[in-house]
Amino acid sequence: MAPLAYGIQLPIQSQSTMYAESWEAAAGADDLAEIARACDRGGFDYIASCDHVAIPRRLADAMSTTWYDPVATLSFLAGITERVRLLSHVAILGLRHPLVSAKQYATLDHLSGGRLILGVGAGHVEEEFDAVGADFARRGAVLDESIDAVRAALGADEFPVHKGEFFAFEGLGQRPRPAQARVPVWVGGSSAPAVRRAALKGDGWLPQGDPRDRLPQQIEKVRRLRAEAGIEAPITIGAITEPLYVGAPGWETGRRTVSGAPDAVAESLRAYPAMGVDQIQVRFRSRGRAELVDQIAAFATEVAPQLS
Repeated sequence: MAPLAYGIQLPIQSQSTMYAESWEAAAGADDLAEIARACDRGGFDYIASCDHVAIPRRLADAMSTTWYDPVATLSFLAGITERVRLLSHVAILGLRHPLVSAKQYATLDHLSGGRLILGVGAGHVEEEFDAVGADFARRGAVLDESIDAVRAALGADEFPVHKGEFFAFEGLGQRPRPAQARVPVWVGGSSAPAVRRAALKGDGWLPQGDPRDRLPQQIEKVRRLRAEAGIEAPITIGAITEPLYVGAPGWETGRRTVSGAPDAVAESLRAYPAMGVDQIQVRFRSRGRAELVDQIAAFATEVAPQLS
């Protein structure tokens, strides 16, 4: 069995009240940079940044309006890290023409030396689609075709060709090309259409909020759909863990948080590869940058070696 990979959705760059810590509101680029470097040192497989263009007032209290642009954020972090991969979690492809997305992400992959993972999703904020003239009602179908179109534009051909219902292009060259021969596409979402999309179009699946007891049946569905479609290529199965704290917190971290000695945290997380999960996305409870950096280091040195 391959070692369980681990990555993180970075703090600061998105500040939904569902997961942001209070200290993130006053944090900035220096904090984000130090956290990314800590992940790079700690052997994290990837660091991830989210994607929203604009948040309507009706959702602002819950979601906040702080959502850094993923291409700008990951490009900034690519320049100050060496090996950690760069994940869009997730790019809402339907908000942009595929050639625009391809230009942005091909450049990021080129400049980072081939470290991009393109995570994609359908989106859920109708006003955001309306504001940029995108089709919210048909966003699923648009995403399905956008994956094909972006794959073509990120492929080997300088002059890609795509002809579909929503988009068509040929005879238009884009350089620089990605550094990777094939940029991996991970599909996000846990709805029935998202799981099917991941199975049939993805190199990886990024579930959103599936509890542990639901994951095995979802994973089985992904593998069954791929088998029925005759897809033999492997797929990277992901999971988002509960909040983590390595050691005794000494403060209230919430009832869902997995905390305790490194052995205990590792024992809990080993349930994921037993289900067929290949990579886990972790998030640590913290009261500031220093504590978070300490948590990242403790996980990397004391927990991660026990996850093989």
